[in-house]
Parts: sequence; structure tokens; C-alpha cells
Amino acid sequence: MKALLLAAGFGTRLRPITNTIPKCLVPINNKPLLQYWLENLTKVGVTEFLINTHYLHKEVEKFVEQSIFKKQITLSYEKNLLNTGGTLLANKDFFNKDEPFMLIHADNFCFCDFNEFINSHKNSSYDLTMMLFRTKTPSSCGIVKLDENAIVKEFYEKVNNPPSNLANAAVYICNYKIFTFLESLNKKEIDFSLDVIPNYLGKINTFINNNYHIDIGTPETYAEAQNFII
Repeated sequence: MKALLLAAGFGTRLRPITNTIPKCLVPINNKPLLQYWLENLTKVGVTEFLINTHYLHKEVEKFVEQSIFKKQITLSYEKNLLNTGGTLLANKDFFNKDEPFMLIHADNFCFCDFNEFINSHKNSSYDLTMMLFRTKTPSSCGIVKLDENAIVKEFYEKVNNPPSNLANAAVYICNYKIFTFLESLNKKEIDFSLDVIPNYLGKINTFINNNYHIDIGTPETYAEAQNFII
């Protein structure tokens, strides 16, 4: 299996920490965030990684050059940010037509049984599986409502008074067929939450991460993540 790790963002909410270091490399318990993703996913059979870059991209390049996973990583620099779906479509040729792949916002700190996550997708009949988690701040997340089969039937992207605290973790497994839809949009910049998910309602399998997941986008959540014992 291959994985796209999205690591190009500015991390503006985490300044001044991200003034000199990209969000994907901020240290948690003295280890870069991106290192956790590489270690955890390699253990469950992810053999190749595509990492997109933009902000402080030279720092990410240095990290990869010194990484034990160097030979498994392909870097894709974006002069202009393409958003999640746009990055995915621009790198279509990286993926294999006959197997699913992971699509991950690598600025999240995430631990779960990734084998169960993969099996959940393989045992479903859908082209998209979304990881979910229980959030303390639902108005800052994409919130879902599920049907009786745990399929996403409603999606609320960062709204006031959302209907639950079951949130999109921005960690997905996709089938190659998703590229047909992305191409049908006829644009380069594609927002996954606004352009893709609404068109897949009723067709998104889910996996709930009951272990640990947190967006380290603010100083408060970043400090909280430091207290998580690995």
C-alpha cells in the first residue's frame, strides 16, 4: 500500500513555533511528527510515501535526506497549494490502479490499530473510508452523522452547534476509482471537505479511532500532545 502524507501547510495557528519549522516536523516527545507517521504506517505494510511540500520545504527535504525511510519517500513540491484533492489528482501517476491507498493530513497526531482501519476498508464495498474520532471542539471540525451501517449520511464542515462530536480525522483510505470523480471536477484546486465528501454522502465507509487522535494546530493542543505517553 502507498500513502500520501499532506505536509505543505503554513501552520499559522501554531506560530511562533512554526515560524522556523514546518508543522509536520514539530517535535512531540523529541520526535518529529512526520516520523511517527512513517514509523506507524511502515509497520502495517505501507511501503511507499508521497509527501507534498510548500512552506519551509527545504526543512522537510533535509528531514527526508537524513531519514531511514529515505528510499521509500517521494517529495512533491507545490509552488502554489492545490488543496487536498488537487494534490491527490496532481500525483495520480504515483498510485497503483489495482490497490487502495491512504490519504493523510500529516499535521495530526494519531495512534490506532491501522490494520483494523485497513481491514475496515477492504471489507467494505465503498471507494472511500474515513477515520473518525471523538473531539472536544466539534465546531472546529468536520462533523458526521452516520446511518445504521456506519456510513456517512450527513457532513457538517466547521459549523456552529454541530449535531455531535464525531469528527472527520482527515485520514482516509481511497480506491483508485476516486480519480475519475476528481477529474470530472475539471479544476486544479480541489477541497476534499467541500468538493469531494458532499458528493460521496451515503458512500463513505467509516472507522472510529478510539485510541488517540488530535490536531496539533494550536499551542494548547500541541502541549496536550506532549503529554501523550507512547
